[in-house]
Amino acid sequence: MAGNLGKLKKVDLREVWEHEATSFTRWLSQEENLDHLGEELGISIRLLKTEAEVGGFNVDILAEEEGSARKIIIENQLETTDHDHLGKLLTYASGTDANVIIWIFREIRDEHRSALTGLMSIQTRTSIFSP
Repeated sequence: MAGNLGKLKKVDLREVWEHEATSFTRWLSQEENLDHLGEELGISIRLLKTEAEVGGFNVDILAEEEGSARKIIIENQLETTDHDHLGKLLTYASGTDANVIIWIFREIRDEHRSALTGLMSIQTRTSIFSP
């Protein structure tokens, strides 16, 4: 098989997408790009709305899993994770009854990884012991 191969080059996300909402979210919300994301995660993602209202706030992408109608929220952060976006995730998840939460970031802080691990543990225990 012959063909032209390119070299992978690490670039600053802000060089490609200057603004999260007007450039990255718009790009990611295109059907082809959500399809690629879904393939990587093993789910089929169908866009419902970008900048969807959740109370007085807006989630970057509100979607659903095709075939199950499970709600999916996607929060974009082209930087290192911060408390603001972690709080947004919790607010959006609660306000949309999301079953799947996707947080896209450049780098995750250890404290946020630990917080998410703890939340997943609580959810698992809640699911197991709920009547």
